[in-house]
Amino acid sequence: MRYGAWLLLLMIVFQACNDIEQPQEDIMMGKDIHSFSEPGKAVAKHLSLQLQVDFDTKQLSGIATWDIDTAPDAEEIIFDTKGLIIDSVFLNDDTTAVPFSLGKEDPVLGQALRVPLKAGAKRVRIVYRTSPGAAALQWLEAHQTAGGRHPFLFSQSQCILARSWVPCQDSPGIRFTYDAEVKVPQGMLALMSAENPQQKSADGVYRFRMRQPIPSYLLAIAAGDLVFKPISARAGVYAEPETIEAAVHEFEDLEEMIQAAEQLYGDYVWERYDLLVLPPSFPFGGMENPRLTFATPTIIAGDKSLTSLVAHELAHSWSGNLVTNRTWNDFWLNEGFTVYFERRIMEAMYGRDYAEMLAELGYQDLRQTIARMGENNKDTRLKLDLQRRDPDEAVTDIAYEKGYFFLRLVEETIGRDKFDAFVKTYFQRFAFRSMDTESFVEYFQKEVLDKNPGAAKAIRMQEWIYGTGLPDNCPKVNAVRFRRVEQALQDWLNGTPADSLPTASWSSHEWLHFVRHLPAGLSVEQMKALDEAFGFTQSNNAEIQAEWYAQAALHGYSDAYPAMEAFLLKVGRRKFLVPIYRALLQTEEGKALAYDIYAKARKNYHYVSVSTLDEMLQWNEKVHKTP
Repeated sequence: MRYGAWLLLLMIVFQACNDIEQPQEDIMMGKDIHSFSEPGKAVAKHLSLQLQVDFDTKQLSGIATWDIDTAPDAEEIIFDTKGLIIDSVFLNDDTTAVPFSLGKEDPVLGQALRVPLKAGAKRVRIVYRTSPGAAALQWLEAHQTAGGRHPFLFSQSQCILARSWVPCQDSPGIRFTYDAEVKVPQGMLALMSAENPQQKSADGVYRFRMRQPIPSYLLAIAAGDLVFKPISARAGVYAEPETIEAAVHEFEDLEEMIQAAEQLYGDYVWERYDLLVLPPSFPFGGMENPRLTFATPTIIAGDKSLTSLVAHELAHSWSGNLVTNRTWNDFWLNEGFTVYFERRIMEAMYGRDYAEMLAELGYQDLRQTIARMGENNKDTRLKLDLQRRDPDEAVTDIAYEKGYFFLRLVEETIGRDKFDAFVKTYFQRFAFRSMDTESFVEYFQKEVLDKNPGAAKAIRMQEWIYGTGLPDNCPKVNAVRFRRVEQALQDWLNGTPADSLPTASWSSHEWLHFVRHLPAGLSVEQMKALDEAFGFTQSNNAEIQAEWYAQAALHGYSDAYPAMEAFLLKVGRRKFLVPIYRALLQTEEGKALAYDIYAKARKNYHYVSVSTLDEMLQWNEKVHKTP
């Protein structure tokens, strides 16, 4: 880490500890509806974790030791758990266990672990085990990995799944530092969202440290047959040996991407930025675990065309990891800023025309999501109301794309230079803190609207944040390269042979736009002609595959079904699964195929994907038999 970055980090931490004018301490201690914890009375500050990874029982077992701060009258500290087996609890260095209680089980929140405190209690040790079905953890058999020699474990803690593998105060508004010791079978490498080893140890024991405070959803673990290759002095890639070379090639611009981000909004303060390429069952494109982004292999296309996802996860190092939504009702503050930042990084690296293609694809996703949900649906608001609901329901295009277009509107209204200055100051001012929507509105009013006459009327902030649907002052995207794609599609519909279309220079985004705009009612013969000309069914690009398979399902193009089934059996990324299964459900033939494939594929998917698809398919294991 450069001296300037260290200095900035020290200044940020000093300011965070000593700035008495900050309202954020009160914000952090407020009640989070998705956590049983009461941090205003007793809050966890540092975690020391000892874990044994058992692939035979599919369990983690060990000790979570929490350093705590308490109010003078605090009688207990409350942790969140879900499916954890709590064996015993100790205070400080005592060897006599204290009584504890587990509250009534809630299907979304799990159970409250209540530990009584005594005077002078500064540390709580919890001896525990995870359940084999822990929602955050996916245990893969050797045959489900690229190498086929060792099993694999990875976690996905967002939104409130950290409590299923570590007893914690599982709220994004509570931050802590941590260290850990993890034991895995010999021949495997363990990694966490922390300072990581780059080589396998002889005894399978690994030690970790995260010195910057993080919220629980950024706590992560992985273990498998992994190797590391550097890309720069502060960035590199972990992957299975069979995947590493392709991954390094795909992400060779990583250092340039980090530098582009720093030029926009300040130094990267997490020291290292590494990528872990996971097996394809990972439910998301990426997860911004600090220092170690978890990434799906579906972004390895061979031509760097899908690396905007890496830009997105990198951007989270500022928006989300550095300044974090206080509750999941404020999820848009993480994702809206991150999508905006991602597209600015891609613009800096590849030009405005390239970034505008990404923006238009995002706009298409947003309009489709609002149409499906309904213009007046309360979940189309940026500020959510997730009372008594799983916050994972917030993971839609609304937070990402509506949030992006709101921030783009601000930029276009006050000018890019002013907006960049605002965002950079925002990240510095609230670094290592949480932010809720109401506090952001107050800050935004003071720093943007009050300082730019006419901006309030042009932006209409309240309508964007608290209103449903998409306001009519949404910025217009000008993806000029897509206009040429649309002309080519029209030429084909008018009779120009597919292999005569001017597609040689098209990027993945142009191909995606082309496939998305295939009209309803195409014949099987027309689908076949496109497939023979462009090889969509056998594409190596997962984005194009997913879009094409959905079109194949809608048009009854059965030639693509075997490849579609192979894709659905292998890939667990929810973004791809949902549109394909949804398209299959549109016809009786497709519905039967969807149930047949899902029965075989379900065991390969992570809990996050399963929970969404079970509801979509109205899956009942008593009725639908899983092989």
